[in-house]
Amino acid sequence: MRDVIALLTRALIQVLSVFPGTRRTTPGRHSAAHFASRPTPAPAPEPAAPNPWRKPWAGPSAQQVWAIFRAEEALHLSPVQRERFFATAFAECGIDYPYRYPGDHFSILEARA
Repeated sequence: MRDVIALLTRALIQVLSVFPGTRRTTPGRHSAAHFASRPTPAPAPEPAAPNPWRKPWAGPSAQQVWAIFRAEEALHLSPVQRERFFATAFAECGIDYPYRYPGDHFSILEARA
């Protein structure tokens, strides 16, 4: 039965190939001529910069921060002394904690600029 189906299919293809408009005018997409006629693809763009949010958190934990901000010795200090205490405590953890106060060297540098 398969031989009969294959024979009829080949015969139908031969008959249809005689009629105009039924033959392919361009090379098939799996042929070497098709790939030769296509332009070469552009090089892939460079990958974007890595997303910083994909890295694990490198800062202090919430418990460390709460311990610094709720420290007993910082409760009775003036606001400027408290900021300096916080900056020192964070520096001990290896974290840069910028603090500002009136008359700091940053305001002097801003006045010059």
